[in-house]
Amino acid sequence: MKQKIRFIINPISGVGSKGELPQIIKENLDLSKFDYDIAITEYKNHAKEIAYQASLEGIDIICAVGGDGSVHEVGTALIGTQTKLAILPCGSGNGLARHLGIPMNLAKAIHCINNDDSIRMDTVLVNDKPFLGIGGYGFDALIAKKFDSYHRRGFWSYVKLVIREFIRYNPINISVDLNGEIKSMPVVLCTIANSSEFGNGFVVSPTSKITDGKIELCLLKPFSIWSAPSVAYRFFKRTSHKSKFSEVISFEKARIKLSQNIAHYDGEPFDVREELNVQVIPSSLNILIGSNASNK
Repeated sequence: MKQKIRFIINPISGVGSKGELPQIIKENLDLSKFDYDIAITEYKNHAKEIAYQASLEGIDIICAVGGDGSVHEVGTALIGTQTKLAILPCGSGNGLARHLGIPMNLAKAIHCINNDDSIRMDTVLVNDKPFLGIGGYGFDALIAKKFDSYHRRGFWSYVKLVIREFIRYNPINISVDLNGEIKSMPVVLCTIANSSEFGNGFVVSPTSKITDGKIELCLLKPFSIWSAPSVAYRFFKRTSHKSKFSEVISFEKARIKLSQNIAHYDGEPFDVREELNVQVIPSSLNILIGSNASNK
């Protein structure tokens, strides 16, 4: 019996035209295994509504076609269900797709769907907000908020924004309670990592695995502008956790207090409370992976 797939396309995510996507899907999806239809999002959070309704209909696989924001919307709607999440990466960063070994080439990404290789991954819950891969409360949260309304998308637009904002950025103050042990400090990044990277090869937590029942708290302490190139280099070389400015702590539950109330979850900006209860939700999302998936 064929499985049913619903592709949810965000027409404005990332870069490039989405007009060719229906033809790419038709030419590459194994139609001996799958029946499919396509839904187009019309407004923010529409993908979440479509995905949730599709899970109620008994659709076997819901595919998020877009960037990390689209994956966040679709994936969080499927947490706790038996419906499988698939990803066709069309965004600016595609962090979770890269962690899962899903190719950036759309035809090859569809071939991963044909293989139907899935795992049960952990997700993260912060107060009442779930996310899949990466959440943050420092400089990355500021960039996510600025980029959300930035006039141009793409990698180089992101780089320009990072450089402009870093020059005038002031670290935030945090207090972290890990099983009664309190740690307080100023930080540039306070990142909760379930998967390994923000996107575009910028790896914040090289050792993170999405099936180990743990998440990582990645802290980047203040550093001078003269150290910025070497710090950035470490992120792209997957050695950020070895920097003298970094501290990485694995945990299952924590309480975090912040001096500012902005955050991002899977690259999507949010306003949050100043006190956060963070916990991992083990094996809570069924997701298709690529053949080159690392740190599962």
